Amino acid sequence: MIRPATALGVAASAAAVAGWAAPALLRAQVLRAAVCPGLAGVGRSDSVALTFDDGPDPQGTPAVLDALDRLGWTATFFMLGGQVARYPDVAAAVAAAGHEVAVHGFSHRNHLVRAPADVHRDVAHAAAVVTTATGVRPTWFRPPYGVLTMGSLIAARHAGLRPVLWTAWGRDWEARSAGCIAATIRRQLRPGGTVLLHDSDCVAQVAGSWRATVAALPRLAELADQLGCTVGPLRDHVSPVSGG
Repeated sequence: MIRPATALGVAASAAAVAGWAAPALLRAQVLRAAVCPGLAGVGRSDSVALTFDDGPDPQGTPAVLDALDRLGWTATFFMLGGQVARYPDVAAAVAAAGHEVAVHGFSHRNHLVRAPADVHRDVAHAAAVVTTATGVRPTWFRPPYGVLTMGSLIAARHAGLRPVLWTAWGRDWEARSAGCIAATIRRQLRPGGTVLLHDSDCVAQVAGSWRATVAALPRLAELADQLGCTVGPLRDHVSPVSGG
């Protein structure tokens, strides 16, 4: 027979775990768009925010920057601190080209399997590394795999960062063609949405996956035109938080 005190302890532990993991449910795109549109990156109805994760990358990032320059677009780059530490010049080039820099953590590890103190150190370290390399203090935070925990939210707040996920992605880390990436985005994207792509293959399933991403960008331009939307970074797309 389980003693009442033991049962209460088990219940309390279960509740703590549930509370810690509850924000991860918002990884479901439909749910977060309905419950937390700001977290989903829903913004101005006449625009689409374009974001890239996992860089900087010595090959993928310059190729993406060149493609964006040809389109006349700026975007938001969620950088991994570990990648920034390896390629600070590439990170600096992103900011120098007028793009918005943001934080994706230092290492690409799921926050559900990390302790609160570890998550706190990771986010703070990443924010500091990005700021040092680019000369710009980032505003936004997106966790690895889009999985938020209560620890993620607390760490972001302490680092002065605003969490944001996405409304549409191209699943461009897989073995996909440019057409397939564009078609995947087309099925999900609506005016006011935020697109997730990747400028690095450092954690992708396929080496060189960024090449298809680059090739998909002109198709995304066609889609944006059809939606009647401009394309730009989150800073121009989502209203700032009052008293931020």
